[in-house]
Amino acid sequence: MSAASCMFSKEQFLCSICLDVFTDPVSIPCGHNFCKSCVTHHWDVNAPCQCPLCSKVFNSRPELHVNTFISEMAAQFRQTAVKKCNRMSLKKNTNSGEVLCDVCTESKLKALKSCLMCLTSYCETHLENHQNITGRMKHELVDPVENLQDRMCESHGRPLEMFCKMDQMCVCRRCTESNHKLHCIVPLMEQFEKKKAELSETETEIQKMIEKRHLKIQEMKDSVELSRADTDREKSDSVQVFTALIRSVEEGLAQLLDLLEEKQKTTEEKAEGFIKELEDEISELMKRNTEVEQLLSTEDHLQFLQNLPSLNPDHPPTEDWTEVRVHSSYEGMMRSAVAQLEKKLSEEVKNQLESELRRIQQYAVDITLDPDTTSPFLILSDDGKQVYYGKRQNLPDNPERFSKTVCVLGKQSISAGKFYFEVQVKNKSRWDLGVVRGSINRKESISPRLETGPWILRLMNGGDYKAVGGVLLSLKSKPQKVGVFVDYEEGVVSFYDVDAAALIYSFTGCNFTEKLFPIFSTCLDDRAPLIITPVSQTQ
Repeated sequence: MSAASCMFSKEQFLCSICLDVFTDPVSIPCGHNFCKSCVTHHWDVNAPCQCPLCSKVFNSRPELHVNTFISEMAAQFRQTAVKKCNRMSLKKNTNSGEVLCDVCTESKLKALKSCLMCLTSYCETHLENHQNITGRMKHELVDPVENLQDRMCESHGRPLEMFCKMDQMCVCRRCTESNHKLHCIVPLMEQFEKKKAELSETETEIQKMIEKRHLKIQEMKDSVELSRADTDREKSDSVQVFTALIRSVEEGLAQLLDLLEEKQKTTEEKAEGFIKELEDEISELMKRNTEVEQLLSTEDHLQFLQNLPSLNPDHPPTEDWTEVRVHSSYEGMMRSAVAQLEKKLSEEVKNQLESELRRIQQYAVDITLDPDTTSPFLILSDDGKQVYYGKRQNLPDNPERFSKTVCVLGKQSISAGKFYFEVQVKNKSRWDLGVVRGSINRKESISPRLETGPWILRLMNGGDYKAVGGVLLSLKSKPQKVGVFVDYEEGVVSFYDVDAAALIYSFTGCNFTEKLFPIFSTCLDDRAPLIITPVSQTQ
């Protein structure tokens, strides 16, 4: 573009009607310019005749003449736009990131170096010419880069080769002597290497975070697969159990119906026998009745008295039918059938509880007691598996130790998944077992709540069982060994009578947000120990 055209912007040569570069520009008396066809059409469809911009009204339509100066300038802008389009097309046809020589005029070659002093990129031939010119031999050359103007200081026209730490910006050497004179300045390369190293560390951290999340995704996928396998197994077992139960119910019903039918058949056969006997008696009685009627019909006194001795004075032999009944009693038959079915159901429920306990025992954890948490009134065995009440000990009052409650925690914790352990409670009149949050205040009395724990099963007075939170329990037998199971994700804490393979109680809907630890407590003056026992599969 010529020097004159550089003084104007494209917007100055746009028609305000069509919003494009002027075509046959004309000036109207108010001084505004439009495409000849645009203003002519405007006046044809609008009245009165006025300027589209300032709305000046003309008494008569002005005579229009093309403004040659504006027409030439508009033509130059069109040519420039075409050249720019061609250059863009040329860049698109080169490889991505390829810089072309700024000196080549015809077919531009790939640049070999860029000069930060001349702000020009050179191909191999023109680079040789550049280096042969006196005064340019010390110019700083770099690998070919685009937008060389962006690498120069706008204020001083010098290369941006320093970095101001205070203002966090790239500066030239003259800037360090003026606006940034007292600032902390370092070479651009030094800052580049430092920040690149920091960014490399950031990249490493991000990659580690990405890898962790990939591992977590895989873990979740594996968990879903395990959950699917558990669900399929549970569905299969449930179908098998309920099918067996349905079959038992159907068999029990069929047996009851057969028994009722058999009893009805026996009743009918018995009734038929009675009816046959009654009919025979009726037949004999009718014969005797006929004889009596014949004798009674005799009017001859002599004949009546002569024939009377021939009539048997005794009635035909008959039974006393007053107490004879044929109605069947079905009382207790259905109750007996239901009792048998209930027995089968109880056996199946027991089998299922045993199966459930065997599955839970697979999550057994080897628990040992933590001496740093032990109340001064509790004594631990050397192996950390037993705890019992004893004489107060002189122990350091560290933050982890329980001071006002006679408790001790296990060393092992859970923050995900499932775990299980068993404790022998034989011969004890009182104990507390369960799990507690690691952040529990160990210097104050414990007030259990479902929301915050601890989640504990308690024995009091030798036979009163309570799920801490207010639930009193009625147990068929006194557990000798208690199993404690936690499912962290499901928010479940369950207690089992191991020997009876029976569920004692479950806390459900708990919201666990931190590590959980096993907690044990024994009452004062009760010398029998709580013993953490190895878990063996229930037979």
